[in-house]
Amino acid sequence: MKRREFLLTALAAGCLMSTGPALAAELELNQPGKLVAATEGTLAPFAMRLPDGQLDGIEIRVMKEIARRLGLEYAPVIVKFDSLLIGLMADQYDITSNSMDITPARQKQVVFADGWLESGARIMTRSNTGISKPDDLKGRTVGIVAGSTFGKLVEDHQGIIKSYTSTANAVQDLVGGNVDAVINDAVAGNYAIRDRKLPLIMLDAPLTTVQKGFAIKKGKPNLHAAVNRALADMIADGTYAKLVTPLIGFAPNPKDPIRTPAT
Repeated sequence: MKRREFLLTALAAGCLMSTGPALAAELELNQPGKLVAATEGTLAPFAMRLPDGQLDGIEIRVMKEIARRLGLEYAPVIVKFDSLLIGLMADQYDITSNSMDITPARQKQVVFADGWLESGARIMTRSNTGISKPDDLKGRTVGIVAGSTFGKLVEDHQGIIKSYTSTANAVQDLVGGNVDAVINDAVAGNYAIRDRKLPLIMLDAPLTTVQKGFAIKKGKPNLHAAVNRALADMIADGTYAKLVTPLIGFAPNPKDPIRTPAT
């Protein structure tokens, strides 16, 4: 059997745990033996800095475990959200671990690993703004992260967009009264309000229900298959729940994950 045929057979059979190091160079990586993963690094609880400067968060823990199962060194790099896909397609890293919605438009640009987290867009605001439902965003200034899908939601509700380089900056401006609301991921928003004891509320009505995905440049079917297998295995054996639950109180893996065919 030729080596490439053996690789594909191993991927299909989920054998990378035992053969990962030997096959690492054939996973279409930019640097053999390393899984270079882009993260924004500032959106808790997905990715954040610990007091000692180390990265932690649910995406960091999941991606680090994927690398371990593939026999690869996990190498995170910090990238602004609006540059994530540009850098990926320029081969600056192998995969994005950042909390990114799987959308039809993005699926035309990149290949996503199977959906790894289900969440949605929600409105954060102060209790004195009078905003109690999505339609109340009309004519109000709403903070979003530049390059996110949240801009379309603001436009749909006739709000005024104010863009930020990070969610943390948008939320800080909301607390300070410089914007009327922020559209944020439900998991991240709830975590921020609870963990940082922010004087904010999150509206119950979801704007969207979405799945998050790890993006991979097109033309890397072996890496795509390997990441999917490692992710499925860690969910099945309970590792995913053990890594994620301590941070947010539950395991948010989708029951029916979105699957993007490799191209």
